[in-house]
This record gives sequence, C-alpha cells and structure tokens, in this order.
Amino acid sequence: MSVSFVAEVSSNHNQDLNRCLTFIDKSAEIGCDAVKFQLFKIEELFAPEILSKSEEHRQRKMWELPIAFLPELASRCREKNIEFGCTPFYPDAVDELYQYVDFYKVASYELLWNDLLIACARSRKPVILSTGMATIDEVKSAVNILIESGCKNLTLLHCVSGYPTPVSECNLAAIETMRNKRKTQNSKLKTHFGWSDHSVNPGVIYRAIHRWDADMIEFHLDLDGTGEEYKTGHCWLPDQIKTVIETVRAGFNADGTGKKVPASSELSDRDWRADPKDGLRPMKDLRGTFKK
Repeated sequence: MSVSFVAEVSSNHNQDLNRCLTFIDKSAEIGCDAVKFQLFKIEELFAPEILSKSEEHRQRKMWELPIAFLPELASRCREKNIEFGCTPFYPDAVDELYQYVDFYKVASYELLWNDLLIACARSRKPVILSTGMATIDEVKSAVNILIESGCKNLTLLHCVSGYPTPVSECNLAAIETMRNKRKTQNSKLKTHFGWSDHSVNPGVIYRAIHRWDADMIEFHLDLDGTGEEYKTGHCWLPDQIKTVIETVRAGFNADGTGKKVPASSELSDRDWRADPKDGLRPMKDLRGTFKK
C-alpha cells in the first residue's frame, strides 16, 4: 500500500509569487507528492447580496491567486518533480488552468454545482472531490455527474468542513462508507479514497491510513504562521507534517514479504542462541572455535 500527500496552500500565499514558489519547494522537501492552490474571484464566489453587506467577504479579494502566477508555478512543480493541482471555483477557471495543472480538485462547498463538476470531468484530467458537509446521497449524485461527464480518474476525500475539526468529529469510518457505496454502483471507474485533514492531529492521519486505507491525505500547509488562514487553526507547519509523512513512509517500509525467515541483520546471532542440549549460549559448535 502507498499513500500520496497533497499540500493545500489555500490562501496562505499572500499574493506573493516568491512565497508561492517557496510553498512548492517546501512541499517537495517534506515529501509531498503534490501541491495544490485555489483559483477564485470573489465576484464569482459570493453572491452580490453578500458582498454588498460584508466587508469581511470583500476583503477576501486579497486572497485571490493571480492567474499570471500559473505558468511559473507549473514550471517550478515540474522542476521539483511534484504534481501541480488547483481548485477551480468557477467553470471558466477549468479552462484557465487546463494547460498548467495535473489534476483538479472540487471543494466541498461546490459539490452541489453540477456545471463545475461537468467542466472538470470533461477535461479528462484526474478529479479530486472533497465531501465535507455532504450526505452520502449528495456524494453519490456528484460522482454520477462526474462519471457521466467523462471523468476517468476520481479520488473521493472524506472531509469535515470545521476549522479546525475536533478529533471526535472526524468520523473516519465514513471513508469505508463511501468505498462500500461505490462498490454497489455499476461503474468500471476505479475510485480512490482519502482524508482531507482539518484536525492538525497526527493520530487522525495515521488512523485514516492504517485503519481506513486512505490512498490520499490532503492537508493545509503554511510556511511560517503568517498565512491568511493560519490563525483559524487548521494549517500544519512544515516540520510538523514532515514528521508525519516520514513516519508513515517508514511504517510502509516495515511491512516486508511476510515470510518468516531470519533477517539479514540477525543472521550473525543465530549461532549465539541457547544450545538445545544444555540451554547455554552459544551453540556448542561455536564454543570450541570461539576466540575473544
């Protein structure tokens, strides 16, 4: 088994190209397989009735990722041998991203928007769907739309859209619920499953992988605690998540072949076991030839 780690930059880039590039460099350095950004325009994200009344929502204009950054972000990802993904928050963004990204991610808040699902699926690029706040029937409906629209590579992420998410509400068993539901759907599309983390708790990630067979872990990353979303409490810092990634990968290396035979590191000690004739160490054959 293997698991891929996706670093979600979200709005922590501060509209700074150098900071964006550092996110890519750091994601590769800590062992991530992909890094993901978000492409939105607040006029395409919030209804005018909200923007006219809410200064807080208007301020999110400063959270937008400049489209002009995309070529350099894609180039740096290729240089660092890490996949480049992005969440489009309006249908035209799918086309704007197409030549640059390796995959699309549909956010939990957009799961019900069929037009966006169709646009992503028709690209024929891999699609990751986050399922926070959704019922199983809503997930099923979104999956059907994606498949009917041509999606050939789909990953479903169980997610709890609480920032941060209490451990007691993570409900990781829902990963298996979605997996079992997909088994009953008549589709040849192989679907992967994972966890989009907002808990910032290593135990949750370990459990998602080792108990619930998560194929993918997405997590929010900040570089230094100065990102726009860090104060909310759902973002990891590089050293924190690096330890988790290294621990997971080390654990997979420990599985072995399953054959019960002596390991190479213990072969030299086999003759130092207790001799069955008298219970003393080492074996009698070695005693006679032993030299200090």
